[in-house]
This record gives sequence, structure tokens and C-alpha cells, in this order.
Amino acid sequence: MKKILLATVVAFGFAGAASAADLPARMPVKAPPVIAPVFSWTGCYIGGYVGGAWSADDATAYPYTSGVATSFPGYAYNVDSSFIGGGTLGCNWQPVGSPFVLGLEGEVGYLSLEGSAYDPIAGAGYYASSKAGDWYGMITGRLGYSWDRALLYVKGGVAFVDVESTYTIPTGSISLSDTVATWTVGGGLEWAFDMNWSIKAEYMYIGLDETHTGCVSTLARGCFSQDVGGIHTAKVGLNYRFGGFGAPVVAKY
Repeated sequence: MKKILLATVVAFGFAGAASAADLPARMPVKAPPVIAPVFSWTGCYIGGYVGGAWSADDATAYPYTSGVATSFPGYAYNVDSSFIGGGTLGCNWQPVGSPFVLGLEGEVGYLSLEGSAYDPIAGAGYYASSKAGDWYGMITGRLGYSWDRALLYVKGGVAFVDVESTYTIPTGSISLSDTVATWTVGGGLEWAFDMNWSIKAEYMYIGLDETHTGCVSTLARGCFSQDVGGIHTAKVGLNYRFGGFGAPVVAKY
């Protein structure tokens, strides 16, 4: 009887040890934390855009005679609007945990604002024309405030525009052109529909206030002074940002 009891105790002891040995393998294991990237505007990007441009003011020509203090009455004429299109290259920096975004951007594109008119007093033999384009460029800084993937920003800096003026009289004509460096300011709204891709809508004003002065001859109305005003631009664009992610965030349980 004692042997039978002893054998039973030993058997139960081995069974309990085996069950205890299996216990860790049978316990549920907590899943590792999920690491998900949080969106950040930090990174460099390249993009393209299309839009339109129009002159802020009419161009104005002032004919005069060389050496004579009193000039003839000036006359204004319309400048046609223009398609614009081009490319951008820039970089953004968004401090971790901050909604503010700082950036630097370069833009090069096409525009062609042209206008012309005959002198309403002297007649068809006297003719003035002006043109801004065929190209322009900008280097601007950006300051934005973001709501996750939405970014509202202002920007400003320097713009470069090629400007040409032509004045014609019955005995000949003269054309003057130069590349003007001036200021530009504006802003826009950008939305990232993907970790790398974003679309934007933007308005910029180019403070072009250029005056060309020249003479075809010393005869009456043989000289001219011509003013070309500022330029409004509006565009939509598509950007691709290299990297396209921010610092990882560990999901909590």
C-alpha cells in the first residue's frame, strides 16, 4: 500500500512539473508596439506649375523732342495677359513638434506680357510697344503654418524679368531691353495628398516698375520714355518631395 501511494505521488509530481514547463509557451504574448510615421514637411522637392499673368497697370509712352523741356502728352495702352508655366526647386524645414515650416524656393518659368499702340495725336507713323518676358525667375523664402498635411504660407524675395520697349517714328525705330531685378511677394496653400506628393495654389506679385528712355532722332516726337508696371501671377502646381516621411511615432496601448 505504501508503495502504491508513493508511486502515485511521484506520478503527480512529474505531471505538475511538465505542466509548469509548458506554461510559458501557452501564455499569450503582447504584440510589439506599432511604429507609424508622422507627416512632416521637412525635405527638398521639385515641381512644375501652370497658370496666368496679367499687368497691374497699362503701359504708358511719353514722346518728346530731344533737348526740349516740354514733352508731348503721354498715352497709355493695354498689355495682354499671358499663360505662365515652369518649374520649382526648393527645401523645407519643420522643427519636430512645431506647426511652423521654413523654406527656400527657386522658380523659373515662361511669361509673355505684350502691348502696343499708335500715338493718338501724331498718328500711325508713331508707334510704341512693350514686352515683359519671354522668361522670368524668382528666389524666395517661405514661412508657413501647417495643419498636418495642409500648409498655408507666405513668401517673398527677388524676381528677375526680361523687359523690352520699342518706339517707332516715320524715320526709324529704337528697341531697348534689359533684365530687371526687383521684388516679389505673395503666398499660397499646399496640400500633401501623399507622403511624397503635394499640390498647391499660389499668387505672387512682381513689383516691376521699369522705365525705358531713348531717342530715334532729335526731331519732334523722336524720343520717348516708356513705363511698364507690375505683374500679377496666379498658378497651380504639383511637387514631389524627396524622403516623404518624418520622425516615427510609437503607438501606445
